[in-house]
Amino acid sequence: QVQLVESGGGLVQAGRSLRLSCAASGTIISIGSMGWYRQAPGKQRELVANISSSGDTNYADGGRFIISRDNAKRTVYLQMNRLKPEDAAVYYCSADIRDWSRVAKYWGQGTQVTVSA
Repeated sequence: QVQLVESGGGLVQAGRSLRLSCAASGTIISIGSMGWYRQAPGKQRELVANISSSGDTNYADGGRFIISRDNAKRTVYLQMNRLKPEDAAVYYCSADIRDWSRVAKYWGQGTQVTVSA
């Protein structure tokens, strides 16, 4: 059974940094694109960034956040710098994973990021 487990969220002051991690586990043949999304209260889930298996990156709003991955560890990271109160949300990781029978997009359970002014 494939699982994505996020870590690294928490409460931080505006202007500071946080690094989120998301590790995939289970019966995995290969992992394609991995990404981070976020959802603030009353808003739709939105893309923050994604990264291909070869390292190509795509950002919804580049500049302060950096996505990276360690394929050997099956882990994707999101380095968030100069955080703002409007960055507060539940952050979800996703990954396109091939197991023995199919390719599917999997989601983590989410990690809360709170930014105080």
